[in-house]
Amino acid sequence: MDELTAAQEQELHTDLLSLRIELEQLLADSQESSKAVDLDQPIGRLSRMDALQQQAMAKANRAGTERRVKLIETALLTIKQERYGECRRCEEPIGYPRLKARPETPFCLECQGQIEEER
Repeated sequence: MDELTAAQEQELHTDLLSLRIELEQLLADSQESSKAVDLDQPIGRLSRMDALQQQAMAKANRAGTERRVKLIETALLTIKQERYGECRRCEEPIGYPRLKARPETPFCLECQGQIEEER
């Protein structure tokens, strides 16, 4: 896999900054839907169960989004350290196509597959 060119790294840096703004806005917008369900609210049992399920899904989505924001922050730090695009596991270049799809990814495709198999 080839190392990133300066132009590719700059493009991915811009992508990371844009993605961070987008995800932070998503977190702000989803804050209301992940609040606790008021069990004293006079609604039917099925409506309450539906509200609890929606709350659980919103919390799970927020947790995933928060993880992605942390990965973005780490990726931005690796740019400053001039190590962006290097797999944290095998230290080989991750590759532009993978980083273009997921600019925050810390692992090459091969290492990511191994990590998922280990789970």
